[in-house]
Amino acid sequence: MTEKVKSLMKESKTARWIALSLISLTMFFAYFFVDVAAPLQNMLETGYKWTPEVFGMLGGSEFFLNVFAGFLILSGIILDKMGIRFTIITAGLTMVIGGAIKFYALTEGFAQTGLATWLDSFITYIPASAKLAFFGFAIFGIGVEMAGITVSKTIVKWFRGKEMALAMGLEMALARLGVFAVFQLSPVFAEQGGVSNSVFWGLAFLCVGFITFFIYTFMDRAYDKETNANATDEPSEEFKLSDIWVILKNPGFIAIAGMCVLFYSAIFPFQKFATDMLASKLSVDVKTASQFVSYFPIGAMILTPPIGFFLDKKGWGASMMMYGAILLTVSHLIFALVPAEMFTVPIALITIIILGVAFSLVPASMWPSLPKVVEDRYLGSAYGLTFWIQNMGLLGVPILIGWALSASNPGVSELIAAGDTAAKYNYMIPELIFAGFGFLAFLLSFYLKHIDRKKGYGLELPNKK
Repeated sequence: MTEKVKSLMKESKTARWIALSLISLTMFFAYFFVDVAAPLQNMLETGYKWTPEVFGMLGGSEFFLNVFAGFLILSGIILDKMGIRFTIITAGLTMVIGGAIKFYALTEGFAQTGLATWLDSFITYIPASAKLAFFGFAIFGIGVEMAGITVSKTIVKWFRGKEMALAMGLEMALARLGVFAVFQLSPVFAEQGGVSNSVFWGLAFLCVGFITFFIYTFMDRAYDKETNANATDEPSEEFKLSDIWVILKNPGFIAIAGMCVLFYSAIFPFQKFATDMLASKLSVDVKTASQFVSYFPIGAMILTPPIGFFLDKKGWGASMMMYGAILLTVSHLIFALVPAEMFTVPIALITIIILGVAFSLVPASMWPSLPKVVEDRYLGSAYGLTFWIQNMGLLGVPILIGWALSASNPGVSELIAAGDTAAKYNYMIPELIFAGFGFLAFLLSFYLKHIDRKKGYGLELPNKK
């Protein structure tokens, strides 16, 4: 009986699924906040005088400090050296602080302050509200990416040799439910109290997410105590900064990281602009277009767990990434090349479903593949480096898309800011850019399969032993 109690936390299916539920719930709220302003591009243009370039900068600002100040690499090192509990609490607090700053930037009270006047005195084409929102979102970005790598390592800790791909798939599915919720709810919140009201509710959800992270730490402590693990749950050989070079010399890591940045650069920046793109191409209102976009993460949410289950049982991880890259490219080509007069609601929904399938295939197979190509002692830093490389794309691509949108639609931004309801953007060039990322990811998937055959990583083999 004593032996049974001792092994309860380590071996209990109930315990590990409860742990997964707690950390996944936090990521649900985090993903809600990430895209809380995405359906509100038009309101930000008309009410806050944000141009498409400024709106694109908001999306990119989330990743600014992670890329240029190296916070993601630092997060991985902190995770390896300080352990899951310390890192998860730090991540939760950082998200809340950054979210609060972003909320304050969009309130009427901020516009009347001396800080707003000072921020308006330089780089005048960017409003003061945007500058402070950029800063807050950058702080939030440190926390959310730190949370992402910590959650990934936490799942490996509880599910290695068990249902790891399924667990990662379920975590991603719940996170994407947050994206569905934000595209459904954010326009409703904005109708009731403007953009700031939507961001307020996102901040409130972040506070709830911090509580679920905090609750999880008690389970993590109990797990380590039962397994006689040290605080970091890592092998005794201490991580060294020079080990980053070891990770970067690993061709499997480079291939996966490259797939990651290309794939996500065609997904997350697209979500920022998708509502306005569909509203413009279908000639529907923002609320309706936002509801259409919400079906994209729902498709991914439904498909990702079964794909994870298949990967655990049968394998085919590298092939799944290749198929996902093909579907990603096809969906963006449809958005780009089908003329507006032929682009009907059924075509839009079918294309969104295709994109949702792609969004299931690649992440569900990519994240469980990383532990196969990187040693355990490097895993936290490997996740941190992967997210850092990914963040380079997520920083630059929204800015690129905002610039391309304005450059390919001269004068439209001014008409929208002036209240011309008939003015709309043509999104062909931005969508071709997204399709190009998908095609490059497709080419890289062939290289990944080649490296897998050469090095014997086992990416095509089942995860479950």
